[in-house]
Amino acid sequence: MSKEYNLEDRFIDFAAAVVKEFDKPAKTFASRYYAEQLIRSAGSVSLNFSEFAGAGTEKDRINKLRISLKEIKECNNNLKIQLKAGLGNAVSLGDLQNEAEQIIRILVTIINKR
Repeated sequence: MSKEYNLEDRFIDFAAAVVKEFDKPAKTFASRYYAEQLIRSAGSVSLNFSEFAGAGTEKDRINKLRISLKEIKECNNNLKIQLKAGLGNAVSLGDLQNEAEQIIRILVTIINKR
């Protein structure tokens, strides 16, 4: 199994962790709003990264990586907002944010090496 497939699994695991954390009725408009947006962004990271491997040209591959990077940065900011606003379990949100920051570093490294 190559690194790309291991990374793909890691990104899928991140998206699944987000879904598990937020797959419950939200108590407020704000918590629902940010939870729904986070689920979309986290899924997009994984979905775009999976398309990266099958992209036809190098330009297409870099574009998929950049979209994944944009989406994971959005996840990271979303989690920061939720933490500061006290919208969820601080430990769970902190763990997700830590993983988002690690994924950001991974994607930046891959993009910079291309």
